[in-house]
Amino acid sequence: MKVFFDTSVLIAAFWLEHPGHKESLAVFSRSGPERAYCGLHTLGEFYSSITALPIHNRFDPQTTLPLIMEIRTRCTPVSLTEKEYVTTIETAANNGFKSGMIYDALLLRCAEKSGAEVIYTWNLKHFRMLAPALADKIRTP
Repeated sequence: MKVFFDTSVLIAAFWLEHPGHKESLAVFSRSGPERAYCGLHTLGEFYSSITALPIHNRFDPQTTLPLIMEIRTRCTPVSLTEKEYVTTIETAANNGFKSGMIYDALLLRCAEKSGAEVIYTWNLKHFRMLAPALADKIRTP
């Protein structure tokens, strides 16, 4: 079964104190590049988010880079063409989606492009609102 990982699940897989750590790590650990995908943008979003967590033992750049390499080992990053990127932004704008929701919309477009049968996220509300046609595929780990 093809799966797609949202950034929120990848962060949870590596951050031990995340409430969904155990479940996220379990699905991530079972993944491989032939059936697991993430957005290419997710690599940068993961780096930005995990190094900025307001926690005591912060992830620094040197410890974060090997995590990115692990994601690349287990997931095939999916990129959008310029046309797909712009079309996704136009669709989001026409539907009144604002702010950071555009990043979720772009990731959902990557998930759709990958042919994923399951889209893992801890942000069910936004993902299902952005892509009602994919709602049955969107779930938490």
